[in-house]
Amino acid sequence: MSVTEGTVPFRGHRTWYRVVGARTPGGQVPLLVVNGGPGCPHDYLDDLAGLTRETGRPVVFYDQLGCGRSDHPDDPSLWTLDTFVDELAAVREALHLDPVHLLGHSWGSQLALEYVLTRPPGLLSLVLAGPVADAPAYQAETLRLKESLPAAVREVLDRHEAAGTTDDPEYQDAALAFYARYLCRLDPWPPHLVRSFTSINREVYEALWGGAEWNLTGSLKDWDVTARLGEIDLPVLVTSGRHDVATPALVRDLVEAVPGAAWVLFEESSHMPSAEEPEHYRRVVGAFLAEVEADAGSRSRAAA
Repeated sequence: MSVTEGTVPFRGHRTWYRVVGARTPGGQVPLLVVNGGPGCPHDYLDDLAGLTRETGRPVVFYDQLGCGRSDHPDDPSLWTLDTFVDELAAVREALHLDPVHLLGHSWGSQLALEYVLTRPPGLLSLVLAGPVADAPAYQAETLRLKESLPAAVREVLDRHEAAGTTDDPEYQDAALAFYARYLCRLDPWPPHLVRSFTSINREVYEALWGGAEWNLTGSLKDWDVTARLGEIDLPVLVTSGRHDVATPALVRDLVEAVPGAAWVLFEESSHMPSAEEPEHYRRVVGAFLAEVEADAGSRSRAAA
């Protein structure tokens, strides 16, 4: 299985990418993966490379600016939604990903939605994994989930949030109780998830999001594209976990707003079904991508 790595120039910096699998004329259309965060490298989604082994489909990963193997510029003005939407477009253009399937997970679903709503040509389908379309609604749900934590854990979280000391190690340790329930329920966490989680650029995360999943203080705290979801005219697959921080209630609202969207709920997973149920997850995503391409081929033949 071939693997190609390199960098794409972006705003005077370098964005690192990895292409798993060979792209061949007339072969399967690549899947471009946009990972979550913000400020988190792509490693936790490495299980998706299994699509290449199992089906031959090329899978493209990249680390967003400010994290992982990409450049880490010391420039707070870069940490905006527009920067990362533009970066996604730059990666796609530099790697000639036309046509392409797009998969966005968590924060990556926000990037994917913003990008898709610009109506770029050459997109065959969209996979929204553990998605967010309405940040205030997401915060309300995560606050509800936070209330399920033991009282002693909540006390630590509340005390540091009130004091504005969410960078304190005590706060970060207490937050792990939430993440173990609603982010990834595997015990222990797999190494590729640990690599991502322990490498988060907190400056990027806090600028865009805030102190924690339920503590939105960054520039995205009021972000909401719900009213525009009806504009999406691509085949869309939505995936999430039964115990997901992106709760079934939130995801149901999104699915109902996207014309023709399909939804698969992974019963044994929280926010990371690609790692918690990797074989099942790849089967679902792989079948969806193959069906989209088969339908596109049928339409092309009919038009001819």
